[in-house]
Amino acid sequence: MTGQPPDGEDRVVCEPSEVMPPAFWAFHELYHQAYFEYAYVQLGEHGLADRLVDQTFVFLAVIWQQVTERESPEAFAWRLLKERVAVALADQGREPAALETLAFERATCAACAPILRGFRSAFRAQVSELEEGLGLYAAIARLPERQFDVMVLQYALGFTTKRTALVMGVCEATVRSTRRAAKRHLAAALGLQLGEDPDDEE
Repeated sequence: MTGQPPDGEDRVVCEPSEVMPPAFWAFHELYHQAYFEYAYVQLGEHGLADRLVDQTFVFLAVIWQQVTERESPEAFAWRLLKERVAVALADQGREPAALETLAFERATCAACAPILRGFRSAFRAQVSELEEGLGLYAAIARLPERQFDVMVLQYALGFTTKRTALVMGVCEATVRSTRRAAKRHLAAALGLQLGEDPDDEE
């Protein structure tokens, strides 16, 4: 006996699509890439971020009925992802938004350019672009959690206000107000005065 079923014998195979409702797969399709990009920015390791996001969706699948009964399934899933990222970082002895993470460094630097362009017209201090960038880089890392998330999703990952709101499970007005607060926070940290925000016109 080889332990293998005889040739031609039918085997029962459950495809995931036969087990989970279409709503779960629609949720997965909508948020998987965004979750991965955020996890990768934080963790800096492609494989680790990929596994973490996959495991998060497996857990969501297991409790999917309870997820759908929540007031905001998106907000619940976002919190779950962030908790898992925080645990993964803690296991490595690092803090969220760790500056030594290469992916975080790249994403934060990418985020600096458009923010600086928006700030520059309102800058009254005469500082070099390099000094602005380095100061902004450090200031972004020190933002409160929700403000940091909005800035990374919008400026580092290029998400629209609408997509950022969907991913975080909040309304677009919350994203806009959080973004304004983050920019005020950054301007204050850099000793600059922020004028009108062109992003508020979207």
